[in-house]
Amino acid sequence: MNSVKVGFAMCGSFCTFAQAIPQMKALVDAGADVLPIMSPTAAGTDTRFGAAKDICAKIEGICGKKIITTISEAEPVGPKKLLDLLIIEPCTGNTLSKLANGITDTSVTMAAKAHLRNSRPVLIGVATNDGLSASAKNLGILLNTKNIFFIPMSQDDPTGKPSSLICNFDETILAAHAALDGRQLQPVFS
Repeated sequence: MNSVKVGFAMCGSFCTFAQAIPQMKALVDAGADVLPIMSPTAAGTDTRFGAAKDICAKIEGICGKKIITTISEAEPVGPKKLLDLLIIEPCTGNTLSKLANGITDTSVTMAAKAHLRNSRPVLIGVATNDGLSASAKNLGILLNTKNIFFIPMSQDDPTGKPSSLICNFDETILAAHAALDGRQLQPVFS
């Protein structure tokens, strides 16, 4: 990942931040130049998983860059070709639906739209309780979309939450290498 320019976008699956942030650090440690991007909800909401200001400070400390949180800040990603790869991890069902339907109303969806205009890869790390129900059709659309790749995923609690999907966070770097090579890391579902 040496000198690869990676956007790392986070959506509001707050319970998975503790799994996603170490992946961001692993990318930095592997030599990637990581640009942090967060949806306004992800960047500005205090939850039982932590205070927003503390989470943002940690991310900015890892990346050495200010977090992009607005549409206007994310728009130059495309025209200026700022990234080689955009990772959206965690990606909520809400953001999956926006990506599948061309809705650009957050910094994350704008970064994806801007990045895809350059035919460059977007790697999605799903974290949603409705991945196998309401969000399943959007997942299907994106699985069949050029330049969109997924971190392999599985059901996180098949008995208690049978529709829930979560990416295998520890496969982020492997999936990133595959996406940069234009291929989907297999198996998609484990």
